[in-house]
Amino acid sequence: MVKNAVEVAGLAVVRSGREVLHGLDLTIPPRQVTGLLGPSGCGKSTLMRAIVGVQRVRGGGVAVLGEPAGSSGLRDRVAYQTQAASVYDDLTVDENLTFFARVLGLNRAAIDRAVAAVDLESHRDQVLANLSGGQRSRANLAVALLGDAEVLILDEPTVGLDPVLRVELWNLFHRLADEGAAVLVSSHVMDEAERCDRLLLMRDGRIIADGTPEEIKEKAGADDVEQAFLTIVKEEVA
Repeated sequence: MVKNAVEVAGLAVVRSGREVLHGLDLTIPPRQVTGLLGPSGCGKSTLMRAIVGVQRVRGGGVAVLGEPAGSSGLRDRVAYQTQAASVYDDLTVDENLTFFARVLGLNRAAIDRAVAAVDLESHRDQVLANLSGGQRSRANLAVALLGDAEVLILDEPTVGLDPVLRVELWNLFHRLADEGAAVLVSSHVMDEAERCDRLLLMRDGRIIADGTPEEIKEKAGADDVEQAFLTIVKEEVA
C-alpha cells in the first residue's frame, strides 16, 4: 500500500509559451481533505489536470496510487470533477448518471447514492438544460461521486451552491476521506479553508504555504486564512 495517494515531483507546465507551474513538489495522503486555495489563474486547475493525467507537462512527474498519472489502471480509482460541466444538457440527470455508470460498470444503487449525495432526487427526471446553474453543478459532481474512487480531484465543486448544500457537501467530502479516500478540493473562496484538514496555498504557479489551517494562521500571525495568505504573499515579495 502506497504511503501517499499522490506524489508530485518537480512538476513544470508550460502553456501558450508561458510557464504556469514552476517545479512543484507536494504529496497528498489518503484519509484527508486537502484544500488547494488561491486566486483565479494561479494554476490550481492546471495542477489538478496534471494529477489526473490530462495535462501535458514540461518537466517532473506525478504518481497516483503508485502509478504514473493518467495510467489506464487508474481509470476506476480516480474521480475528477472539472469546473466546466462534463454532463450532457439534452439528457436528464438520471440519464446522464446512467450513461456514466455504464461506462464505469456500476449498478443502479451507485446512481441512487450519487443523486442523494448531491440532493437532486426531486430533479432526477429533468433535462439538465432546464436546471439552474447550481443544479447543473451538482449533477456534474454526482458523476464524480458515482464510484468508490480512492482519489477524488474536485475543481471548485461548491461554486454557485447555496450555503446549506455547501455545508452538506463538505460533510460528504470528510466522510469520503474518513472511509479512506484522498480528497483534493480547489477553491478561490478563502472562507472554505477552515473546512479542510490541510491547506496548500497557491500563487503564480507555486505553493507558498502547506499545513493545517491553524498552522498557516499561526505562522503568519493572522486570525483567518485570507489574512494569512495576504501576509505570506507580502513576505514572498519583500
